[in-house]
Amino acid sequence: MQQDAKPATFDCNLGHACQFCPQEDTCALDKPNHNRRLIEARLEAIDQIIIVLANKGGVGKSTVSANLAAGLATRGFRVGMADADIHGPNQSRFFGFAGAHTRTSATGLQTHDFEAKGIAEPLRVGSLAFLLADDTVPIVWRDAYKHDFIHHLIGSFDWGPLDFLVIDMPPGTGNELITLCDMLEGANVSSVLVTTPQAVAQMDSLKAGRFCRERGLPVIGAVENMAGVVCPHCAGEFHVFPEAGLTEALDALDIPRIAQIPLAPELAVGSDKGAPVVTAQPEGLAAKAFGPLVDAVAALGQAEFGGAVARSLEDVFGKNLADDEMTAALDALPEDARAAMAEEIGALLDGEAARVQGATQTRDAP
Repeated sequence: MQQDAKPATFDCNLGHACQFCPQEDTCALDKPNHNRRLIEARLEAIDQIIIVLANKGGVGKSTVSANLAAGLATRGFRVGMADADIHGPNQSRFFGFAGAHTRTSATGLQTHDFEAKGIAEPLRVGSLAFLLADDTVPIVWRDAYKHDFIHHLIGSFDWGPLDFLVIDMPPGTGNELITLCDMLEGANVSSVLVTTPQAVAQMDSLKAGRFCRERGLPVIGAVENMAGVVCPHCAGEFHVFPEAGLTEALDALDIPRIAQIPLAPELAVGSDKGAPVVTAQPEGLAAKAFGPLVDAVAALGQAEFGGAVARSLEDVFGKNLADDEMTAALDALPEDARAAMAEEIGALLDGEAARVQGATQTRDAP
């Protein structure tokens, strides 16, 4: 009996999953391997992944995600904004791309690039909204389709090299979050928890914090959204929601509260107009409230960069000093010059190692 031929093992090198290819029905290549390779290649080009989550809907995850991403971009980082909220993909509107669509190219599904004053590198936005006919189309999917889209979001969108990929999660600790965590095993992944002050929001939101602890997913800290209101007339501050012991609840999970974001009209206006408040009104009260969050996340990128530099220096110097030509060149120097050169190289490496250790301790401090 003749056996079916095995699929060819070489890859087509297209930057999108097989489901987006017009040749899918007739292609005889190894499709599972291609889709797996896509995700691996994307992750290799992304230094840090930040998951913004809460078990509770309506606490402002999308607002926090958008302003975190934009804030990192204003610090000079290369940033992507991945919208994993399948049933409510709002990031297209938050960055001014409502109604926009994407194209499939050889490098993958094209992101839309957000540009604003103070951002050197355009912020790349990818969302299911770009694949829909219009923003009013409801998504009625079972878990298998959600599983596939999460893979497409990371693997098929052309993110390019990034310092940070911020992922806006849907409410809950279900299929989307589990699929994403499984896919990101081994990557540099951390999370930011979002909640509002009242007890009912805490009860749900903090379940996401417990999920992170049980999953081994590092939590950078919690953002308290809708933390208060500043009166536009007298500048007095008051709270809409009663204090329900958020500090104690976070302490019990060993999660620091790193930012308190006020209820502010400019946040809603910025979201509707497609201009995150950290870029539209950087000197405003709401924008500055995001500062501690952006600082905490940016520290991860700075520590990773410093560690990479130190490792590179050690590798380069180690190889060069062992190289015959380098040894000969050093031997040709006068004795006092050789000693000075060796001392300078040692000080450079020691200084870089100390700086990286300090950055790491700052990042890990509660």
